[in-house]
Amino acid sequence: MQNQVVSREEWLEARRALLLKEKEATHLRDRVNAERMALPWVRVEKDYVFDTPDGRRSLSDLFDGRSQLIVYHFMLGPDWEAGCPGCSFLSDHVDGALPHLNNHDVTWVAVSRAPVAKIEAYKNRMGWKFPWVSSASSDFNFDYHVSFSPEDLGGDKVFYNFTSIPPEEANDELPGLSAFYRNDKGEIFHTYSSYARGPEELIGTLMILDRAPKGRNEDSTMNFVKRHDEYADAPKASSCCH
Repeated sequence: MQNQVVSREEWLEARRALLLKEKEATHLRDRVNAERMALPWVRVEKDYVFDTPDGRRSLSDLFDGRSQLIVYHFMLGPDWEAGCPGCSFLSDHVDGALPHLNNHDVTWVAVSRAPVAKIEAYKNRMGWKFPWVSSASSDFNFDYHVSFSPEDLGGDKVFYNFTSIPPEEANDELPGLSAFYRNDKGEIFHTYSSYARGPEELIGTLMILDRAPKGRNEDSTMNFVKRHDEYADAPKASSCCH
């Protein structure tokens, strides 16, 4: 830490100057949010089917009676042993938000290509309650550009985050978030998607760290993150059965 140590008066002057920029960022965020709300929509024509603990469900079923659906594209491939640490980090922040989202006519669902049994096992390990389904039986992940076949990765370019990237910068699974709307006729529209660091603002821990003296204290994006049960001081799971 090499920060300059100054008087309270000098600190107040610097803090006021930063406050102006923080207000600019807030106003810019408001304008970006307004433009996000004004984006055109695309009608979803394909009938997607998902595997769930309660059987197969359509995309319409995932709305769970609400008009808005947020899908988190969670990185957990069919042959993965555990979920992505970064996706797990974000997902640690979801359960507390669910009552507020549901009350606001929004349903949150995580989607992965792993089979339901593997999803349920990892979900139980992490202690999460949010809905999580498998898209293994459909093209959903491929159509929304978060899963890539060996043929995709063997080509010259991969389409991710609305652009073409070298396949060596990709993986068989990548993160993202997509939003959908269902009207009274039952028609479904794709309204928004965000990839890479786009959903970062959903991770409240990062927003707190950004205000701590050392910030994120990282060498590369989120390189400090582990699954919450893998930290040295993480509580150990009980071996007792109840």
